[in-house]
Amino acid sequence: MTDFQGGGAKVRMAPAGLALLVATSVGWGINFPIMKNLLTEWPPLSARGLTGAVGALALAAIAIQRRQKLSVPRRLWLRLLLVSILTITSWVAFMGLALLWLSASEAAILSMSVPVWAAIFAWPVLGERFSVLRGIGLAVAMGGIAVLIGGDGLNASFDKWPGILCVTLGAMSVALGTVLTKHFPLAMPPISLAAWQLWIGCLPVVAVGLLIEHPDVHALSSVGWLSLTYMTFIQFCLSYVCWFAALERLPAGTASIGTLLVPVVGVLASAAMLHEPLGAREIGALVVTLAGVAVALKA
Repeated sequence: MTDFQGGGAKVRMAPAGLALLVATSVGWGINFPIMKNLLTEWPPLSARGLTGAVGALALAAIAIQRRQKLSVPRRLWLRLLLVSILTITSWVAFMGLALLWLSASEAAILSMSVPVWAAIFAWPVLGERFSVLRGIGLAVAMGGIAVLIGGDGLNASFDKWPGILCVTLGAMSVALGTVLTKHFPLAMPPISLAAWQLWIGCLPVVAVGLLIEHPDVHALSSVGWLSLTYMTFIQFCLSYVCWFAALERLPAGTASIGTLLVPVVGVLASAAMLHEPLGAREIGALVVTLAGVAVALKA
């Protein structure tokens, strides 16, 4: 969700921009239960990597249709490789693996730690001010995550630690990649940049998945095929197009805070589609974490 934040944001607030932002958040949020369900039929690395790679090709086609150049300046290749590995390879792989141990709603809430890590990394790398209010907001957000982790008791939490570790590593990588993108800007058209990042970032995941998982297309049900189609053309393609269109119409800060809708949609969709628990613990963790991250982003 934050993997490709960047240029083009305007100061004025446009209703169309808000609608596009909501569409982005819904598309990304619904993907959590869809991916969780797909893991009953297909292995995580193959499912995430292949859909991302095909989504990259679809984005490249959209970029060509919109007459955006796909060529990468030679001086940007190393930056592009580094950022793609951090923001895409790590996120795609770690989040897919995390769902082997976590519910979709838990993964959605834990993924909200990305802005927390971004604020921490931005302090030494970008020299951004780390105010007391921001520190309080981040502490509150981490408290909400702690409620989610510890709510099932110590033994249950230990069982989930591999998933928690995967989400944390993925979130830290995305945050560092985002900060480095701001430190070393990638001056490319946004959809072309997204296509390249997805392609470069997903290829290693595809290679490892095909090597160790051996996915079998015959194991996919009709629901499995629909899930792959959704992940490819809605989550990896349409949602990113809506995201960039929203950035062209909204202030960057508004867009960043607006993406907090993603875990809300993820939790609600997981309860509706997978019948995952939606009790006081999940709602409390979601509200506290949302509040903390929102305060930190505005500080």
